[in-house]
Amino acid sequence: MSSGAPAASGLAAAGTPPSAPSARYDLGVRLRANSEYVAIPVFALLMAAALFAVFLLAIGKSPIEFVNYVWRGGFGTAFSLQNTLQRSSPLILTALAVAIPARIGLIMIGGEGALVLGGFAAAAIAVPMVGVVPPIVTIPVMVAAAVLVGAMWVGIAGYLRYARGVNETISSLLLTYIGIAIMNFFVEGVMRDASNPNKPSTKPIGDAYMVGYIPGTEVHWGFPVGVLLAVALYILMTRTTFGFAARVTGGNFRAALAQGLPVGRLIVGCAMIAGGCAGLAGYFEVAAIQGRANASLAAGYGFTGILVSFLARHNPVVIIPVAIMFGGLVASGGLIQRRMGMPDATVLVLQGLIFVVLLTSETLYGRFAIFRAGDAKERT
Repeated sequence: MSSGAPAASGLAAAGTPPSAPSARYDLGVRLRANSEYVAIPVFALLMAAALFAVFLLAIGKSPIEFVNYVWRGGFGTAFSLQNTLQRSSPLILTALAVAIPARIGLIMIGGEGALVLGGFAAAAIAVPMVGVVPPIVTIPVMVAAAVLVGAMWVGIAGYLRYARGVNETISSLLLTYIGIAIMNFFVEGVMRDASNPNKPSTKPIGDAYMVGYIPGTEVHWGFPVGVLLAVALYILMTRTTFGFAARVTGGNFRAALAQGLPVGRLIVGCAMIAGGCAGLAGYFEVAAIQGRANASLAAGYGFTGILVSFLARHNPVVIIPVAIMFGGLVASGGLIQRRMGMPDATVLVLQGLIFVVLLTSETLYGRFAIFRAGDAKERT
């Protein structure tokens, strides 16, 4: 009887779940490991803010006054908050254009070109339909044209990366400038509105074909669409076989090929999803803001979206609050210019500092023991 008791107790122990201390330890390890991806970006933001404060002091301006105007211009009133949310819409979509390829190990920065071409495609296909085809038909066609053109444009960079080994960062950047040039070629040429000689643009699409505001606000529907798309893409990349295959491919291309994964289709697919997001941003810029295609489409949202995605660690859900923060910075630029006598590009200086410090902070990951799993003593 005495010899059987230890065996019975061993079987009982084997069938029981982990002890409470062990579960707490595992949870603590996960929290410490994940907190690194919050602490280091926050540290980068604080360092960039400190450097920018030194810059302001060097030119005789008050950092406290600058922060006050950023708050007032971006978040302090209902009007400023709505302006911020409206400017956040293209930032969410262009940041997704960076985040999705990053999940498969690609750094694509061609969102600006896809946005411009997507917006131009939406306007170009709408102009001959205005007054002829009802809005209920024209608007979906505009959306489809913008998404398809954006997807195909960035998809070129994805195909070149897989089929020819062309660096996707360089190719997507060069495609951006080509896309802007194509838009300018048509807007200043055969599609130019002769009734608007001051600024080259296409003919207006008309109020009936514009995207309205969310009831009770002055925020167009592009913002909730961007939020919903970010959540949907998060689910796609984390809860589906497509997302799992993309993460495996991003971890090791050769291992993915050895496992029989369709690496080429995954690369081109992620690139086209990215381009479609940026093209959708172009549609909303035309149908909700500009009312036509012109040089204002190249407002730099695609480049700011790169910073938003990197700061969010390419997490589609985290992109939403980060984009709102940068939307506030962009929205406050005019107030800073008027009240502090500084150029509107001051905000771009801050964004540049954040980007440089953020890239530098990438070297800090894995260097601090506080974020790593404990040693054997912690397990006992």
